[in-house]
Amino acid sequence: MIFNCVVEIGKGSKVKYELDKETGLIKVDRILYSSTVYPHNYGFIPRTLCEDNDPMDVLILMQEPIYPGAFLRARAIGLMPMIDQGEKDDKIIAVCADDPEYRHYTNINDLAPHRLAEIRRFFEDYKKNENKEVAVDDFLPADKAFAAIKHSMDLYGTYAVEALRR
Repeated sequence: MIFNCVVEIGKGSKVKYELDKETGLIKVDRILYSSTVYPHNYGFIPRTLCEDNDPMDVLILMQEPIYPGAFLRARAIGLMPMIDQGEKDDKIIAVCADDPEYRHYTNINDLAPHRLAEIRRFFEDYKKNENKEVAVDDFLPADKAFAAIKHSMDLYGTYAVEALRR
């Protein structure tokens, strides 16, 4: 499944950016509290909605950092179930569909165990110094990612229809 995603945070950044829903601009949310940096580009899938009332989150593996606000084509290869402060906050793990180093990956098990450990560790640790609790579950295969994306698109569709009726 190839989809468009918007990058909010470039690989290697300590700055947590996010889409401001009121203005449609990318805003600075916070600076990470430790020496931890985002191991890969991070963003969201447009026209999706999750239980946390945000678009579906996506971590995009590719060779280069991307500027916040840029969009690119990605392929979902897995799902990382996560709970953030008691709230479901799953992450799609994807690769850039146009990056020659990563475009051949199709499932989470194509990644080296070290890469999976790196991703897991980042999300387990990135809010620790803020005293915020995060729990990361085992990675799930690409078909679970596809189902999560479809569900979030359906939620967005329902939300959009209800908004039009108001």
